[in-house]
Parts: sequence; structure tokens; C-alpha cells
Amino acid sequence: MLPKFLLADNSQETPETIFVVHTETPRFIVESDIDDFWNNQEIHWIDGEPGDEELIAGLIEAAEEFLEKEFENEEMLDDDE
Repeated sequence: MLPKFLLADNSQETPETIFVVHTETPRFIVESDIDDFWNNQEIHWIDGEPGDEELIAGLIEAAEEFLEKEFENEEMLDDDE
């Protein structure tokens, strides 16, 4: 079973961009600048955009929280070295 969110990048094509992939329905990808993820987002809906604005806001918030935790974990790993 896949995790609910995955981090992705494509350093050869878009080195300053990061992607957060939501693997559950409705599937989507949040594309954003690495340094300004919270203010510079483009959402790519894989299953079609749901009509419920509240659902969309909750999904985007969950993606942002996931990325924040990933960055915190990365910092902790760097500190351990």
C-alpha cells in the first residue's frame, strides 16, 4: 500500500520545484517553488477537481503539513550527522 503523500522532484527539468503527490482519491499533485511552497502553488488534479471547496482546502492543508514534517525530519537527520 502506498503512503497517502509522496515527495517528488525533477532536478533535471525543474531544479527549484518540489511536488507533493496525494495518492488517495481524489489524487492530485501540488507543484511549488521549494523556497515558497505555501504561497506559490499549482494544483494538478489527476482524478478531476472535486466540487467541494472545504474538501479541497483540507487536502491542501494536509499536503502542507506533510511537507512541513518532512522538512523537519530532514533537519533532524542533518543535525545527527
